Amino acid sequence: MDTNAVRAGPADMSRADRLPWIQGRGRLIFPLVLLVYLLYVALAVGRYSRGADAVCGYVILGAFCAGWLIVIAPLSQRPSAALAAGEGASSRRFWIGYTILAALFLAELPFARDAAFVMCVFITILTVARLGVRSLPVVIGLALAALFVPAIIPSWHETVANAFDDVTPIAIPVVAFSVFASVRAMQANFALAEARAELASLAAENERFRIARDLHDLLGHSLTTITVKAGLATRLGEADHARAVQEMAEVEALARRTLADVRTAVSNYRDVTLAGELATGRELLRAAGVAADLPRAVDVVEAAHQELFGWVVREGLTNVVRHAHASSCAVRLASSSVEIVDDGVGSAPATTPGSGLCGLRERVAAAGGVVEAGPVQPRGWRLRVSLAPAGIA
Repeated sequence: MDTNAVRAGPADMSRADRLPWIQGRGRLIFPLVLLVYLLYVALAVGRYSRGADAVCGYVILGAFCAGWLIVIAPLSQRPSAALAAGEGASSRRFWIGYTILAALFLAELPFARDAAFVMCVFITILTVARLGVRSLPVVIGLALAALFVPAIIPSWHETVANAFDDVTPIAIPVVAFSVFASVRAMQANFALAEARAELASLAAENERFRIARDLHDLLGHSLTTITVKAGLATRLGEADHARAVQEMAEVEALARRTLADVRTAVSNYRDVTLAGELATGRELLRAAGVAADLPRAVDVVEAAHQELFGWVVREGLTNVVRHAHASSCAVRLASSSVEIVDDGVGSAPATTPGSGLCGLRERVAAAGGVVEAGPVQPRGWRLRVSLAPAGIA
């Protein structure tokens, strides 16, 4: 993960919004690929139906494919919690389409028989993507129907064992779990992107206020002094030439010093500070719905360690929001150590190429420190960085 994730701005989010699998026609690529599995239903229609019955079965299957693409498109574009709990016209369109697909599945049963239950896999995807955990009764019902319905229809000459061998009763819950996990991951990514955008906006606004305040404090007194001294030099120009030259020399020195102060004030936003990262991290955790227990003072940390600990806090809190699924997070500071503990499921693997934690290990190692990262009992993850006290080789 990029160590600058917390600083990512709206430009990064706009690039994510343009990814082909979530925007435009590209978002239908994956749903189109899934339709390949309906060939099994088409083959079953050809095996069990003849003449007009076969044509009717193929027409129903084609209508199901078209309806599936229409209903899945909005879910593929924005699989967020807001969409899953959507209301109004969008919600009505979804449920109308969902009902039509269910009806098409029932209509296909006489023509494709037990193979038609493959269509339930597609209905399962829609159900889980829309309802999340609340879809569990529907998923169980579809899996049981795929297992037992073929056996209770005498003309199909099927048994429960044969239905189980067809894999569909197993595929339905497996697909449901996979979709649920994927939607949760995408929801987390969207939430993190929104939090980044909000933090970028807040950071820009705070930076404008800081620069305005600093410039006012720096320039107000300095420009007043310059004005007074320049006016005095003008009045002394003829009466006391030496004094006038001295006053103008002081004006020049003051102007140069003020210019250096302004440059410092404007460039300070590039620095990574422990206090700044704790303030930003508090806003990030709040935006992500994680209860934050962060110190408000950093005086306990040795000055030589504060910049590095700022990087640690930035990376650690970003990992908590992105990977941990935590409800609370705490940061503990000591003179030569910093510890971040959450109650989630864990962080990103440190060995992943390009991982922010891997980069953090390199940064800490260069400073002569040690990174400890691992699970804690009964639940959670701990990231601890320890450095030698300043002045000790």
